[in-house]
Amino acid sequence: MPRTIDITLPDLTGKLAVVTGASDGIGFNIARRLSAAGAELLMPVRNPTKGERAADRIRGDVPSAKITIRPLDLASLASVAGFAEQVVADGRPIDILVNNAGLMNPPSRQTTQDGFELQFGTNHLGHVALTHGLLPALREGRARVTSQSSVSARSGRGTINWDDPNWERSYDVDKAYTQSKIATGLFGRELDARSRAGGWGITSNLSHPGISPTNLLAAQPGLGRRQDTLGVRAIRLMSRVGLVGTPDSAALPALLAATGPDTRRGRFFGPKGAGGVGGAPGEQKLWPPLQSMDDARRLWDLSEKLVGMRFPA
Repeated sequence: MPRTIDITLPDLTGKLAVVTGASDGIGFNIARRLSAAGAELLMPVRNPTKGERAADRIRGDVPSAKITIRPLDLASLASVAGFAEQVVADGRPIDILVNNAGLMNPPSRQTTQDGFELQFGTNHLGHVALTHGLLPALREGRARVTSQSSVSARSGRGTINWDDPNWERSYDVDKAYTQSKIATGLFGRELDARSRAGGWGITSNLSHPGISPTNLLAAQPGLGRRQDTLGVRAIRLMSRVGLVGTPDSAALPALLAATGPDTRRGRFFGPKGAGGVGGAPGEQKLWPPLQSMDDARRLWDLSEKLVGMRFPA
């Protein structure tokens, strides 16, 4: 049986936390733990009914929880802009932003509402647009932003497909997912560099959850996947015997990145167990595909061009 792994969060009373993908899986556990530490939660969700069920589950564990649910579809730049405009108009500073939501390996090449390859457009470009839209509130709150990468970004088996980032000419679903998670990490690194240079007051760190039994590879009819993949069935078994993480332990690296006591910035957190797939969270060395700041700047410029948004100089 897997051993219990946990960390202690600081008192977050009075803080506002925004967590994408908080209606299930790792994002739900991140949101639940932040709420238990006293943070007020803003949960952007694509499916409001599912979001309300998740909020009710958190309230069952944390009766004092303060949770607001608002619609957000990261696969639509219009939806992202509408959400961000409403949040900024509220006038409330954001203290914590966890860019966690994502999807993985659709059964065929699909696109977002704006024509981007679905994984790159949702996992990366949607969060670029969200961070851009929320920037005034993030700056006011001197926020800590955590970008959630993936073990798929470790090997560099796929890098950024600079000439065809939306995989229109030759589609490889695994490489497209890997690209989206490399991009997520490079964006998080450049966000911190630009915050330092521009005096934005934002601290940006990276995390990865290792491997755990989430819904990424489970049946998702809306994505065109009608049954669980063999991969997720194997991961569930390995999780039960402690060979990989659990949804609870997989949330800990992002929580450490978002709330840890050390204020050094531009850091990378993940499970410290064998192979980096499970175990207690801790700081890790950047994987090779995430190390190049030249790539980070190039990816930033490409992302701004694709989403049609410019961050402050």
